[in-house]
Amino acid sequence: MFIDAHLHTVAVPGLPRSTAGEGFATPEELIAMMDRTGVDKGVLLPCVSPECAFQLSTTEDVLGVCARYPERFIPFCNLDPRALGNAPGSDLSFALRYYRERGCRGLGEITANLPFTDPLVRNLFTHCAACHLPVLFHIAPAQGGYYGLVDSLGLPGLAQSLRDFPELVFIGHSQPFWAEISGDLTEAARNSYPPGPIAAGGALIRWLDEFPNLCCGWDAGSGYNALTRDAEFGYRFMETYRDRILFGTDICSPLNTHQHAQYLRAARAEGKISEAAFEAISWRNANRLFQLGL
Repeated sequence: MFIDAHLHTVAVPGLPRSTAGEGFATPEELIAMMDRTGVDKGVLLPCVSPECAFQLSTTEDVLGVCARYPERFIPFCNLDPRALGNAPGSDLSFALRYYRERGCRGLGEITANLPFTDPLVRNLFTHCAACHLPVLFHIAPAQGGYYGLVDSLGLPGLAQSLRDFPELVFIGHSQPFWAEISGDLTEAARNSYPPGPIAAGGALIRWLDEFPNLCCGWDAGSGYNALTRDAEFGYRFMETYRDRILFGTDICSPLNTHQHAQYLRAARAEGKISEAAFEAISWRNANRLFQLGL
């Protein structure tokens, strides 16, 4: 089985998601892509923050799609940290409980361009922890001109959040998250897809070792690059952290051609990773973290 832990869609095609003219993949286009790549189920992540896309995808949209295709899609909810009053004391649990009762298994993708340390963000984490909803987030290198939670080189803001909310599962994603796998990362390269061998001492490795509530969304070009740029290191990473990695793709457009599933199958077939690692990454971790009962 494969569970894709990172998908996006819209209920009704509308405004393109970028000036290049690409729109989100429709649910039917997603299913066709999943069928071609042998993916059984997918987690749908709403997009609710204005920094992320021209056309938003609401939690209600996602719940409607999941009701139409319950055997293929799993709903996440999403709330912008500024929602319900734009105040650090807002009762976000009011909305989160509502969505959880309707089947949402986590919250994300968080794309608001606010620092991890912002009181609004910390309030969102507080309520997600209280409602037992894992969070999937995108990291940005700076505030302004980007989308995603803001952190600096070495991810100290993420580390502080992991320390302060030990009961909350954090699922990391994006270039500034995955680039931290290597200890030689520079400020100039952290929002890119760095090539070449992985150097020891990466912040991502340190935080995985220190914080059991940190997981990795192995998705998009950033995740794929991180675990294939130095293939032997990537295989060892998959084995060492096999219970902390979730297979995903981050399909947004029907033109996306992600190779994550094919790479994972080849790694198993060639004996580069164990059957246990393959099973954990491909579906068991998502099943456990999102309490799917499969």
